[in-house]
Amino acid sequence: MSLPPLVAPADTLTNDEVRRYSRHLIIPDVGMDGQKRLKNAKVLVIGAGGLGSPALLYLAAAGVGTLGIAEFDEVDESNLQRQIIHGQSDIGKSKALSAKESIAEANPLVNVVLHDERLDNDNVLGIFEQYDLIVDGTDNFATRYMVNDAAYFLKKPYVWGSIYRFDGQASVFWPTVDEFAADLEGATSTVSEAPCYRCLYPEPPPPGMVPSCAEGGVLGVLCASIGSIQVNEAIKLLTGIGDPLVGKLMIYDALEMEYRKLKVRKDPNCALCGENPTVTGLIDYDAFCGAISEEAADAAAGSTISVGQLEQWLKERDTGERDFVLVDVREPNEFDINRIPGSVLIPKGEFLNGNALSQLPADKPVVLHCKSGVRSAEALAVLKGAGFSDAVHVGGGVVAWVNQIDPSQPSY
Repeated sequence: MSLPPLVAPADTLTNDEVRRYSRHLIIPDVGMDGQKRLKNAKVLVIGAGGLGSPALLYLAAAGVGTLGIAEFDEVDESNLQRQIIHGQSDIGKSKALSAKESIAEANPLVNVVLHDERLDNDNVLGIFEQYDLIVDGTDNFATRYMVNDAAYFLKKPYVWGSIYRFDGQASVFWPTVDEFAADLEGATSTVSEAPCYRCLYPEPPPPGMVPSCAEGGVLGVLCASIGSIQVNEAIKLLTGIGDPLVGKLMIYDALEMEYRKLKVRKDPNCALCGENPTVTGLIDYDAFCGAISEEAADAAAGSTISVGQLEQWLKERDTGERDFVLVDVREPNEFDINRIPGSVLIPKGEFLNGNALSQLPADKPVVLHCKSGVRSAEALAVLKGAGFSDAVHVGGGVVAWVNQIDPSQPSY
């Protein structure tokens, strides 16, 4: 199955472009026509991080004429393990600017447009309207649902990728592809009943159930594997070659070196693209996805202390003025990286299955912490439900401790 090319070809290629893209030009499926289409294409990449780094570099190298970069973060040292578009000298610099500079070095013929701002309901439609295709390199569910919905309302193809530890997924969501193909003279085939992201994932996972890469980690080279798949799909869509991942989900297991491809069908009950949609405009995506569960939010209300307070409490514990148990709910490998002195390790999973309760004293307060405060709030909800009414957790977790109290420790 093939689809019509997404964009029309540019008028010409310069001599410099012919030399640069010669290995494309001698592929019969691409040729001059396909390369001219790439030159005329406008692609937005959301995020210049793990997935965005290889995607931007390969899209630029392929000769996509205009590349938009939607990114508001700054380069951190912990990014360099996987975000290959940035280097040591870029630490502290805007990721969008760093990515633009790397692209200029890789291919100065590409026009780079920076959107150095956080995508939200107020700007996402206006930004998306400027591009032919959206490549998503985000790492949170709220943004993914917003990107999916905005792309659907604007009838733009959405090339999606996701990574976590050793596992990756990729697909192309374009429920309006039939309308696009039908409008083009000479279209030979279409995709019937193409799904959107909500057809695959109607609801986000429960808050705290799926850690982010910052919480759970990711194998650096996995980003290249999935990012290159995304670029491959983008090139196929722009030039009208091959069989795109519309209605299909590619799953990659890096440990087993196994690729699987599954069919994804349009959900007739989809809230967005189904027969009776309930999502007819952009919604509050943070509320829809939730950073933490309602139980955790309720538990943390009035039971959160700062790292400054914890430092004082630890001093008072050392002098015998105060007694409490400080519990780190991270995983053992995180505990090996850094820790708050005087803490004991009981991973969050032990709270969720109830095993932690027997390890905690009933005669003294319990103070919980994690990396950032999300997992400790979830564990706190368990303790509150079990009758530990005076339990508290540390807002900001060990990240705040290292940044504000003990910068001699490494961060991650």
